[in-house]
Formats: sequence, structure tokens, C-alpha cells
Amino acid sequence: MNEFIRALANPDIPFLRYALIAGLMASISFGIIGSYVVARRITYIAGAIAHCVLGGIGAGLFFQYKLGFAWSSPFFGALVCSIFAALVIGLVSIHAKQREDTVIGALWAAGMAAGLLFLSRTPGYFDPMSYLFGNILLISKYDVIIVIALDIAVIAAGILFYNKFLSICFDEEFAKTRGISTNRYYLLLLCLTAVSVFLLMRIVGLVMVIALLTIPVAIAENFARRMWQVMILSIILCMAFISSGLCISYTTDLPSGAVIVIIASISYLCVMAAKKIWSSRHFFKTSKNNVGKQ
Repeated sequence: MNEFIRALANPDIPFLRYALIAGLMASISFGIIGSYVVARRITYIAGAIAHCVLGGIGAGLFFQYKLGFAWSSPFFGALVCSIFAALVIGLVSIHAKQREDTVIGALWAAGMAAGLLFLSRTPGYFDPMSYLFGNILLISKYDVIIVIALDIAVIAAGILFYNKFLSICFDEEFAKTRGISTNRYYLLLLCLTAVSVFLLMRIVGLVMVIALLTIPVAIAENFARRMWQVMILSIILCMAFISSGLCISYTTDLPSGAVIVIIASISYLCVMAAKKIWSSRHFFKTSKNNVGKQ
């Protein structure tokens, strides 16, 4: 712990501070959007978007190094591709009346394949594993600024459309009878999910994103009843997972993304086990009291 704190204060190791700041900022979006994603039961959309982002990364590198477009970058390509994937999933499921899981499966495979094809035609060597599983060495000051800017947009949308998102998550038919354009807000929710996936991909990698969208919310739901309470607790948990994961990964020289998700998963299992034990004890106590009364 002390070693990690000294490293954060070391001016020669800026990437560690950038990673921590970006992770803490992205936790806000993950807590907000993750709560809606779990409530709407569209968790696997995050997985599809995450894998489609690899296609955007490959395209960004291809346009930058092969075609010479200076404005292109993996970061920009990933953002565009994530929003595109979210819109395709939403529009196809709404207008073509296709099941979401069918569209998700197709985009999942196509995104991965497109990314690998672009990377194979890009001059030089680029390791896709660093994007898939995360690498704190990739974090820069520029990335932190973008994460904060996108984070502000997600927070603003979450606050402005709080009640609308609640209605499409829990009672879409009632929302329609009240004149709410559920399709429009559903597409907006998918785009916000895409942005949230994009936000943390540089910290924990694309494969790990789905865990941080769902695990903190799954834990928070055991201690909170209202949506805003779940969001706040999810944000706190996500921040704790990222901070502790970065600390342990730095001191043990382990992959940061994997460590963060392992900590989150163990925490979830502990909460579920404690809940099960508590329920069993309460059941036996109630049964014993009932028998005594008889």
C-alpha cells in the first residue's frame, strides 16, 4: 500500500495517476449506466459493444498508419464504433423485430473479425491483447481529459432523463400510454451504455467491461431499494474495486484489469454467501420460534 502511494506521488510515474483518475471518473458512469443496464436486462449488450470496439480500434490504427489520416486514432475509432454498434442493436431490435440476443451475437463476432482484419493490414506491430485486457501504460493526460468530458455528458443525461429511463426499464407499456417515446429513450440508453463501455476500456480492457457494469450493481441491489441509492452505492463500489485493483496489480506486477475483476467477483460471492447464511439463520430462528409457540 505504501509503495503504491509513493508511486502515485512520484513525478516520474504519471501513467499510474492518470489510470487512477480515469478509473475513478469512469466509475461514476458505470454506476449510473450499469444500474439501468441491469434493470433493463441488457447486460450482454455491453459485451457485444465491447467486442465491436475492437473493430473501431483496428480501423483507427489502419486509417492512421496505413492511409495517413493524422486525425484518426484508436481512441476515436473505438468511440465511433461503440455508438454505431449500440444504434444498430437498438434499431434492428425495434424496427426489424429481431430478438436482441440474435443481433448481439452477430455484432459480437463481426466486431472482433473486423478488428483483427484491420490490424493485420496495418503497418507495424500492434498487440490487440493490450486493448482486450487493459494496460495502464496506455493511459495519458489526453485520455483522462476525454474520460472526464464524456463522464460529464453521461451524468447530465442520467439526471435529465432519470424518470424516463426508469419507465422504460420497469414499465415500458405504461410509459407508452403516457406518451413517452420509449424507442427514442431506449436508443439513448444504448448509446450511453456504449459510451460507458468506451470510458473504461483503457483501464480494464474490453473483455472486463461487462463485469464492472454489472457486479457493483448486483452487490448494491442487496443494500439499496431505490434506483438512485443503487447508483450511488455502485459508484462507490466501482471506485473501491478499481483503486484496490490498481494498488494490488502495481505491487504484485499482475495485470490490472484481471485483478480488478477478481476483486469485484470475490466481493460479489462474499456478499451472496453472507446473504445466504443470514437468510438460513433467520429461517431457522423463525421456525424455532413457531415450534416453541405451538
